[in-house]
Amino acid sequence: MDQPKEISYSGYLQLDRILQAQQPLSSAHDEMLFIIQHQTSELWMKLAIHELNASCRLIAADELQPAFKTLSRVSRILEQLNSAWDVLRTMTPSEYTQFRGLLGQSSGLQSWQYRMIEFLVGNKNAATIHIQARDNTVVERLEAVRRAPSIYDLTLRLLHRRGLGIDQAVIERDVSVSHVAHDSVVNAWLAVYQNPVRFWELYELAEKLVDFEDYFRRWRFNHVTTVERIIGFKRGTGGSSGVSYLRKMLDVVLFPELWQVRTQL
Repeated sequence: MDQPKEISYSGYLQLDRILQAQQPLSSAHDEMLFIIQHQTSELWMKLAIHELNASCRLIAADELQPAFKTLSRVSRILEQLNSAWDVLRTMTPSEYTQFRGLLGQSSGLQSWQYRMIEFLVGNKNAATIHIQARDNTVVERLEAVRRAPSIYDLTLRLLHRRGLGIDQAVIERDVSVSHVAHDSVVNAWLAVYQNPVRFWELYELAEKLVDFEDYFRRWRFNHVTTVERIIGFKRGTGGSSGVSYLRKMLDVVLFPELWQVRTQL
């Protein structure tokens, strides 16, 4: 294979573009921290989307072993995202107020990549897409993901293919809205957990999904805690209710039957 005549570490990674992408609006020391924390989080989310898309394709194709690898990687990505909050929490309220007023209406709620992750894993709140109304390309991408089966929808179809008695209403439901817990799904997971040797692949897949949601819950919790620590109960820069809104998100359950079945075992 022909090799490029010249390639460098900096050129391959396009470091010039990346390292020049931090443009503080103030002279406040901590604004650089704020920018880099959010930029790196978006990069990790880009990789999470890449891996979740791969996981969806693999589960749909009954290729569970490589799906375990991609799902494990997503959990490790969420670990990195959780660690990022630890760094941001070193910024105090008085330090944030030095530049917060310059942020205008920009807000983390406008992160379309975060919204895409939510849709990929099944939290399909169509009303949130309006936040991206000015970018038709992003709206189209989000709508396409919202209308496609989530990773949990694909998992339930897999359980059905493996003969675990998922109700047809679950299989044929409108996947553009969030899944609602169903008794047939609880019973299917109960069969898997009661006989892990027989259903080992499904058992392992269940635990990978629980791992994901565990880390995702921590990410949400760390988010709300960091926001409350830095701005208290002020409204968010984008007009949201801030901490109150974020606390509501803590109640969202992505894979409800996987948590319910633990009570029945």
